[in-house]
Amino acid sequence: SHKSQIGTKVWSELRKVAIPDSRFHHDYSSFIADFQGSSAATDLLVELPAYKNAEILFVAPDNCIQGLRYRALKDGKTVLVTTYGIRRGFFLLDPKVIPEERWEIASLLDGMEKIGRHVTLAEIRELVSRIGLMVTGTGAINHAGLRFGKGHGFFDLEWAMLRTIGVVDQTTKTVAVVHECQVLDEELRGEEWDTGCDYVVTNERVLETTDSAKPICGILWDKLEKGMLEGIEPLQELHGMN
Repeated sequence: SHKSQIGTKVWSELRKVAIPDSRFHHDYSSFIADFQGSSAATDLLVELPAYKNAEILFVAPDNCIQGLRYRALKDGKTVLVTTYGIRRGFFLLDPKVIPEERWEIASLLDGMEKIGRHVTLAEIRELVSRIGLMVTGTGAINHAGLRFGKGHGFFDLEWAMLRTIGVVDQTTKTVAVVHECQVLDEELRGEEWDTGCDYVVTNERVLETTDSAKPICGILWDKLEKGMLEGIEPLQELHGMN
């Protein structure tokens, strides 16, 4: 398929600069890798007005943005993160609640579960007025801000859930953090649920896109992968709200 060809092309390049995962090693179809130069990307991202103005941001549980989660806590920002594959929902990391010496541990997926606060969608709606910025890693992205991730659509689900409960909207900025080798010139064919990115931040530069898509369709229940509703707690919660 078109997407698998893109994945094969990018992963062969990414492997040269990627940092293996402790569980998934070099299996880039199972996780979004950290890469050489991700700290440079973080330094570029935190200069964006969208970052500076955000009091609360969503940062995906991707390896390449663990440093951003830590940086955001150091900058006094509250960070919302999902568990791997969204399966057990969301954790809220509040630097006013978590002691400073534990911020770095809280920015790690294993640490956040010990130190952060598990929150349901109903609690997010109650605690969070607005999320100003959503940041994700991805497998590949083009200059229009259209992502090609692991193929499960987790960021699209996160956007749809948070939009349905009213804490993100069309003005919320979206950012993808990638290595330069993951930026593609080619056209990618998007679906109606694809959440585009306003900015692409690499280890070398910041690309601002135009007209990035922000879906308003919510969760398309009939399009979910088999087992997602059974396996992802906040989807079950949202399904019960309808």
